[in-house]
Amino acid sequence: MTARKENESIKELFNKILPLSEVSFSKLKTIFNSVSIKKDEVFIKIDQKNNSEYFIETGFARSFLVNPEGEEITLSFYKSGNALSPHITRTKLNKSLLNFQALTSVELIEFDADQFLNLMIENLEIRNLGNAILLNELISKTEKEMALASLTAKERLIGFRSEFGILENLIAHPIISSYLGITNVSLSRLRNEIAKG
Repeated sequence: MTARKENESIKELFNKILPLSEVSFSKLKTIFNSVSIKKDEVFIKIDQKNNSEYFIETGFARSFLVNPEGEEITLSFYKSGNALSPHITRTKLNKSLLNFQALTSVELIEFDADQFLNLMIENLEIRNLGNAILLNELISKTEKEMALASLTAKERLIGFRSEFGILENLIAHPIISSYLGITNVSLSRLRNEIAKG
């Protein structure tokens, strides 16, 4: 892919969140890097120093924690066009509060969080982009909490399929069951039930 086409592709990602002028996108280009992550790699680890913002250009990733029993609990999934949880919500004293793992090979766009904040201060469009990312994060977390509280496990699985499609066939099912708040046995039963119609 030529540099021009790659820039157009990246600009389209931002435009899905909030349209940017060429001037604003040019400012963003000065601070971002493309990063390739291998499938299954935990690219941000809990308690690890981290001072970046991330957008997923291609692929799927997740955030997760490990409970006292040693089980991994998936908190969120991310797909192409998504921003990872903003730096301000996933770090404390510049140390990560969560683990992030590539579920497929992933192409990331990485920004230094401080440089991004400086651009937000000086550029209204970039400030609005940052605010839109924060708002999307809040909406996503609220919708998940409401789904866990008010939807059946079957409805949550159908919602997951609607949002993330093919991912169910690409990753280990315990990752999905922990996200849905059910056991892997329950997930298997629900999949069979839905398949039978």
